[in-house]
Amino acid sequence: MHFDRAGPNVTGMKQIEYFYSPHSAFAYLGSARLMQICAENDAQLVHRPISLSPVVEAVSGHPFAGRRKSHVHYFFGREIQRWAEWREVPIISFRPTYHDAPYDLASGMILAQGVSSPETDQLAHAMLQAHWRDDADLSDPVQLAKLAQGLGLDAQALQDAAQSAPILDQYRANTAEAIARDVFGSPTYFVDGDKFYGQDRLEMVERALVKPFAGSR
Repeated sequence: MHFDRAGPNVTGMKQIEYFYSPHSAFAYLGSARLMQICAENDAQLVHRPISLSPVVEAVSGHPFAGRRKSHVHYFFGREIQRWAEWREVPIISFRPTYHDAPYDLASGMILAQGVSSPETDQLAHAMLQAHWRDDADLSDPVQLAKLAQGLGLDAQALQDAAQSAPILDQYRANTAEAIARDVFGSPTYFVDGDKFYGQDRLEMVERALVKPFAGSR
């Protein structure tokens, strides 16, 4: 297990900074493709789980509780299902039962496993998949422990670390950084400082790893 914070890139590998919440529909829809892009391009994924509502509100967005029913119906009833079919991702046909639960513990477990490691990739994907394929409650320590154990991880150590001051500080710092960098929502990816919002930009993320877009810094 790693208890590190993301710092300067000293590995020399290409990196994708990944701002997301473990309950995000579009983070889930793009998760398998993101992992594939990293593997095929020898890129390091840097996990930056965030508290999503403050980030959305900071850019004058509205959390789903404050959006019109027509918007919510389109989002959950059509857009997600189309992308699931396009990405060939299994997904439930309704809004997850526990979608409005707190995600501090789940996010903290991801950070406790390490901001960049194969195990962190697997844990984050497992959480997203459990929420959107199996309707799991990601605020439930028992369900989270089962997910971690299923990957061969030390669930108790992860949950203890997730509630420690260093991890909670990192979680808050990720959220503050997302606000400072004008992240619009989840998922948002950065490649060498160039921002890509939404899993529908993943093919552009892959291109940016190979050849930066004009105008990127």
